[in-house]
Amino acid sequence: MERRREGQVPPSPMAVLNELPALVLLDRLPVPVLAIAEDGSIVFANSAFADMVGHDAETVGSLEFREIFHTMPPDESAVSAMRAHANLIVELTHADGSIVRARMSKSALRRGDDPVALATFQDLTEQLWVDEL
Repeated sequence: MERRREGQVPPSPMAVLNELPALVLLDRLPVPVLAIAEDGSIVFANSAFADMVGHDAETVGSLEFREIFHTMPPDESAVSAMRAHANLIVELTHADGSIVRARMSKSALRRGDDPVALATFQDLTEQLWVDEL
């Protein structure tokens, strides 16, 4: 069913982007995106991230930082750990217990006092496995 009435001018591309909520946009990105709070709770995971670690997005949202990040130090805040490992290859725990190796971006939230880190991931597992052979 068409929502626009005849003769109505469609909104500009910028108007569409301005009206799109950030979480909807993040969820639609084809790259894995994860946001973690200082206490290690997962604030947001898009479906691409959930697929990468073998869960659905709802399950990922119920997990903690230490349940997803295989090799991150448990004694520092999750946000600090993500900032310290930006642009490095991290090891994530897949639902089946295997390790997913991915390059984690810098946090999109860059202020030092931001209580959340939001990063994208590039799954390198297969590429690194082949390179090691």
